[in-house]
Amino acid sequence: MSKLPNISTSIFTVMSKMAAEYNAINLSQGFPNFPVDERLTDIISKLAKENVHQYTPMSGYSPLLSKIATLVKHSYGRTILPETELLVTAGATQAIFTTIMALVKNNDDVIILDPSYDCYEAPVLLCNANPVRVALNDDYTPNWEIIEKASTPKTKMIIINNPHNPTGKILANSDFESLEILLEKYPDIVLLSDEVYEYITFEEKHISAHTREKLLNRSVMVSSFGKSFHVTGWKVGYLVAPEYLMKEIKKVHQFLVFSVNSISQIAISEYLDIVSIAEIGKLYQEKRDYFRQLLKNSRFELMPCEGTYFQVASYAAISNESDVDFCKRLITEHGVAAIPISTFYADGKDLKLIRFCFAKDNATLEEAAKRLCAI
Repeated sequence: MSKLPNISTSIFTVMSKMAAEYNAINLSQGFPNFPVDERLTDIISKLAKENVHQYTPMSGYSPLLSKIATLVKHSYGRTILPETELLVTAGATQAIFTTIMALVKNNDDVIILDPSYDCYEAPVLLCNANPVRVALNDDYTPNWEIIEKASTPKTKMIIINNPHNPTGKILANSDFESLEILLEKYPDIVLLSDEVYEYITFEEKHISAHTREKLLNRSVMVSSFGKSFHVTGWKVGYLVAPEYLMKEIKKVHQFLVFSVNSISQIAISEYLDIVSIAEIGKLYQEKRDYFRQLLKNSRFELMPCEGTYFQVASYAAISNESDVDFCKRLITEHGVAAIPISTFYADGKDLKLIRFCFAKDNATLEEAAKRLCAI
């Protein structure tokens, strides 16, 4: 008997498989197709011949932990203790899974804000807990009145994703003020803040939970080097949490993966000495602006994109089809793969919106836009 009877194959897998079958341009799954920084690949080439291929400590490669602490201090002004408040993980998904498995118990409630990334619900269900899916407003701002109504003494965790996948929305200061008021009312709730796109922001820098003094002692923050450094296949992320929560998280981590890929950790540690985090947002802002310019004369209506490398577009002027059917036809007839936004909702809410990934080289974006403008 299945432990996850209602969980099916990920929409990302489905669309990428269709894209391959029909030789379509894959703007669905969120991975870059341009080369990795040569400085990073040079480091990997050098390290491959060195004695770096055995287990690192469970919490992470010690020099990397120290540099992450420095990065958090530089980015957010927060001082963390690498030995007790930091954990390197096998990607952000493992960080999220491990956190939920460690902190959520049988029959707890976990509030998930829809549209939501698809890795949040499964670990909640595996804990025999209850995912409480609360829809954002249609402009993707949180409705704190509805969120508060969904909160009860049974609520153990609230998950936020900022900058937000799939919409590219960034939470405002007023959102954090509302969140802080809510958590004051329910002192046992833990905040899980998924911030994997933290360095991919544009006109406005996102407000991190790291900067909110009232949240620090009850929050777990998740980050991703895979996203930040365009090496998604390395699956290296990290999480920050107060010691009393981290102790529980590490108990699960040690039996789930124990330690993370050694050569990747050491390479990232060395790369942090020479890379500027500020370069990342600039790179993707240029790609966002270029992709939006290419689609200016299409029939798609482009939604605001404040962060991430995803562009949401309305196809309401083109078709009345469901977003799933439209995305399938987009692949089979027009050779471009996208993600239907309804699949990020528990109830399949369909606003005729789809998501494109613009983390691609210019030639790919140009050919995709040419096809999309012809619709």
